[in-house]
Amino acid sequence: MKRSISLAVLLLFSAPSLWAQNQASAIFLLIAPGASAGGTGEAGVAVANDAYASYWNPAALAYIPGQELVIQTAQWLPGLVDDIRYNFLGVRREVLGIGTFGAHLIFLDLGEQIRTNETGEELEVFSSYMAAASIGFGTRLSNSSSVGFNVKLIHQKLSDFGAGAEEGKGASTDFAFDLAYYKRGFLFNSLDLGMMVANVGDKISFIDVNQADPAPTLMKIGIKWRIIESEFNRLSFLYDVNKMLVASWLATDLDDNGIIGGFTKDGQNDDASGYNENGQHEAAHTDPWYKAVFTSWLDDWYYSANIDKDHDGIISDDEKGNFSDYKFSSELIAMVHNMGLEYWYSQYFAIRLGYIYDRNGKLYHPTFGAGIHYGGYGFDFGYIYGEQGHPLTNTMRFSLNIAL
Repeated sequence: MKRSISLAVLLLFSAPSLWAQNQASAIFLLIAPGASAGGTGEAGVAVANDAYASYWNPAALAYIPGQELVIQTAQWLPGLVDDIRYNFLGVRREVLGIGTFGAHLIFLDLGEQIRTNETGEELEVFSSYMAAASIGFGTRLSNSSSVGFNVKLIHQKLSDFGAGAEEGKGASTDFAFDLAYYKRGFLFNSLDLGMMVANVGDKISFIDVNQADPAPTLMKIGIKWRIIESEFNRLSFLYDVNKMLVASWLATDLDDNGIIGGFTKDGQNDDASGYNENGQHEAAHTDPWYKAVFTSWLDDWYYSANIDKDHDGIISDDEKGNFSDYKFSSELIAMVHNMGLEYWYSQYFAIRLGYIYDRNGKLYHPTFGAGIHYGGYGFDFGYIYGEQGHPLTNTMRFSLNIAL
């Protein structure tokens, strides 16, 4: 299906629940890989059983022996378009006495796009894609805990040309990293804990550095409760909670003087600047990652009054509000929850159920899946169910595990 690049990107970015909450770039990094995780509501931070841990939590790699290759493919947003495809390739290898190395490659094919001019006239057809290559390592701190990291190269190619009079190409190449922790026997023997901060990096720009958006830095905390562990039956409950560590600020009158900005950061008069006399940044902006780690806990509530909704630089009576009316609970509502159950009969057959819960984005998706593993090979299937017409409805993931 040929379409304009602006429509393709809009459709891609509007679907997953976390993405719609923040002005972040490279959000394809938040697409959850692995059909097994796809069946358990996309919960996987505390799971340590295959090479997908390279994405979910590299610290968990330290507890997976041997070496393995995993492959996954899925048509993405099948409810809207038919030529966006998500592909994932991962590998892990244990080095005795040191730890386990892991690597993965993500390739999101956005299909064919139509280039148009300012008047909407169609000029030519071109292809676009997003890709990331990551290499990481997990090592044990003790018999029950481990740490890990990833470093990744991110490349996005949206178009071969700038829009209108812009020079350059619609492409970017950037770097980011992940930090992770894994704990077996957290609180009690059958409970495992995973924690990770993913996609930490500088702002990402394509043509205009002044329009750069933050990397999609994400904090993930997950548990795995191994409810039943016997020779032929295993039942686990998985739960993840996700928080975007991206701080996006709307134009806000922080000093309550009725206007946005008017001063430089050091308090000098400047109508074009976005600071108030006290040096507070009132113009719309996003914080760098090292600051957003802290300020992302404030942007949804702490400064939610006196917002310049009509973008005229003046706060009208209709735009005024009381900062005390906004609560920290707004940040908690913005979190996304993933939960699931996984049942294994012996080592060969798995059944999975899950749920994706995003109250802020009003997205509620049941999931289910199954898996068959035998003789060093494993095949898994995951399915997302939802209302007809939703972009994620009927998303199917297929993945293959191969022991090397």
